[in-house]
Amino acid sequence: MTRTFEWIQIDVDRGVATATIKHPPINLITLSLFRELAGLAEEVEQDSEIRALILRSALPDFFLAHFDVEAILKFDTNGPAERSRFNAFHALCERFRTMDVVTIAQIEGRVGGGGSELISAFDMRFGTLGQAIINQMEVPIGILPGGGGTQRLPRLIGSGRALEVILGGIDLDAETAERWGYLNRALSGDEIGPYVQTLAMRIASFPPEAVRLAKRAVHRAELPLSEGLVEEDFLFQMLLRTDDAQQSMRRFLDLGGQTPEGEQRIAELSQKVASEKP
Repeated sequence: MTRTFEWIQIDVDRGVATATIKHPPINLITLSLFRELAGLAEEVEQDSEIRALILRSALPDFFLAHFDVEAILKFDTNGPAERSRFNAFHALCERFRTMDVVTIAQIEGRVGGGGSELISAFDMRFGTLGQAIINQMEVPIGILPGGGGTQRLPRLIGSGRALEVILGGIDLDAETAERWGYLNRALSGDEIGPYVQTLAMRIASFPPEAVRLAKRAVHRAELPLSEGLVEEDFLFQMLLRTDDAQQSMRRFLDLGGQTPEGEQRIAELSQKVASEKP
């Protein structure tokens, strides 16, 4: 990582970058923080050593707030609305979604509006019980989620629940968000940090090409099933031709894979394959 930021601190350890936002008092997405988030995405993409990114907050009550309403009030509204293929916020969200790095949000406070829209594009989201609160506050103030919320949220939790959150402007607690599929898991305050760190480190230890193409294959699930299956088969064939795959599969068998004892501890065994790589 070559760049330093005013509002985001980045620490890198064994292929995992942890980006901690500190933009008091509420981590509001001002234009300056937006530019730093775009810079973060660029830095992470350009660092070939980074396999996973954890986004978290230094503020105890706020993860990432909505986009700055004062800035929105200054948007140019002269002339009629037009359909456009480019939206800078959409582009940033898509960058985090499609980058080869695995993106994980560690939510230990409120996340709302544009903050929620941003992390809806992440690969995974984990929240703290009793602290993580999700809110889309746009409709109550006369607008709508314009950073992807009306498109990503229904894909995560279904259209009926998305409408409840968006039209109702309600607070969605961590337990409900987990049950509805917004969060991967809702964890206690003591559990969330170690769990997310361990998961990210585990992913970062696996063959990087396998992680990269598996993420790409999962995103192809947005295609019609017949097309997604073709893409999965193609990516599988690509990986099968790598030395990493051939060596790792052989080592898996050497360590007891495909035996009753080995299969009982397959998560541990697969981690051992990765840890023994030169």
